[in-house]
Amino acid sequence: MDVHTWIENDLQSIRGKLDDSVLSVIPRQRWVEQADDGGSSIAHLLLHVARHQDLAVATAIRDHAPLFVAHRDALGLADAEPFAGLPEREDRALTTSLPLDALVAYVEAVFEATTKWLGRVDTAFLDTVPDTARRLEHNAELSTQDVGWLHRMWSDKPVWWLVQWPIIGHGHAHVGEAISVRNRMGLSPF
Repeated sequence: MDVHTWIENDLQSIRGKLDDSVLSVIPRQRWVEQADDGGSSIAHLLLHVARHQDLAVATAIRDHAPLFVAHRDALGLADAEPFAGLPEREDRALTTSLPLDALVAYVEAVFEATTKWLGRVDTAFLDTVPDTARRLEHNAELSTQDVGWLHRMWSDKPVWWLVQWPIIGHGHAHVGEAISVRNRMGLSPF
């Protein structure tokens, strides 16, 4: 198996685990609950994973506005800060007001766009180093003042790192967290 196929399979693994082990098990009306009165809700984890993957692929790598821009209104986030959903810490006011159908549509759009991009990308391109700081600022209106931590973490990194961490590693980490939330809700199918 080549590295390109491995990456594509890993992305599909994230999506499959999210769909099969979390979203199909937890009733949608419970997606905004915090298990044990703490931690992240499923709605937050979905938005958070999609925002990071979206920014990595659309903005940092491809130099486009994130898909989030086209979904903001439907998500009820037209007036939210550009960094809505990016921090690890959940903003309960934000996530409890999300229309869940719109959230699912955004998450699906992000995974589809990433899958499509991965299907076309030349493996040699993975070694290039994009101007991530400029792209985050220009295409996503994410200043170092607002999300300095993101600029520090992503700047001067090659495309392979952006695939390895914000898309694959980050996705696996939060899907695992979502499975833990499911279990703490008493919904483990095992």
